Amino acid sequence: MKHTLGIMKRELAGYFATPVAYVFIVIFLVLAGLFTFSGDLGDIYNRGLADLRPFFAFHPWLYLFLIPAISMRLWAEERRLGTIELLMTLPVTIWEAVLGKFLAAWLFAGIALALTFPIWITVNYLGNPDNQAILAGYIGSFLMAGGFLAIGSAVSAVTKNQVIAFVISVVLCFLFLLSGFETVIGFFRDWAPRSVVDAIASFSFLTHFEAISKGVIDARDLVFFGSLMAFFLFANALILEQKKAD
Repeated sequence: MKHTLGIMKRELAGYFATPVAYVFIVIFLVLAGLFTFSGDLGDIYNRGLADLRPFFAFHPWLYLFLIPAISMRLWAEERRLGTIELLMTLPVTIWEAVLGKFLAAWLFAGIALALTFPIWITVNYLGNPDNQAILAGYIGSFLMAGGFLAIGSAVSAVTKNQVIAFVISVVLCFLFLLSGFETVIGFFRDWAPRSVVDAIASFSFLTHFEAISKGVIDARDLVFFGSLMAFFLFANALILEQKKAD
């Protein structure tokens, strides 16, 4: 754990050593505010309800493009510069490196999410919201960001090209979002067994996130995000092991 935390601190400091981190945070905060307060989108002022449902409703779509922008450099940049060989010569295991870099990226995404607190203050000023439901929404959003990051991290380990890593990550994350749509479920319902249809629907990020954002933190949703992150981080480590062997 000591090595993992050391890598996490180094990676997190690396984010803020360049303008990229600040650009990402600014873009995320501007878009989150725009989608929440715009009359054509969230229109939070004219809803007549003191909650943050419009704010959280757009998080999956924000993360769809912004999270892969973070994850694309996790391993692709290391492989392109050749520093991955140097990293592997250090007295750390591949699992420690994978977990450390992932936690740094996840914490960075969490910092960007936490900086949206003025929106929470605004809705408390305007009314009397259910702050427990809002807290659940933040937890769900943070877990969803972790899921996207785990997928992007595994993809980043496959290629040296950050653009390719970004595009593939967006596509995979988009598929996880779409799996809960009725159009997708309807396509499989006509010919696939019920168990297969239910399995496809259960992979939907939107379904699990919306359940949490309503204030209901179900163990099944926590298990989904936890197991998804564990699976892709395990795949990430296996890919790096294979690249190391090559």
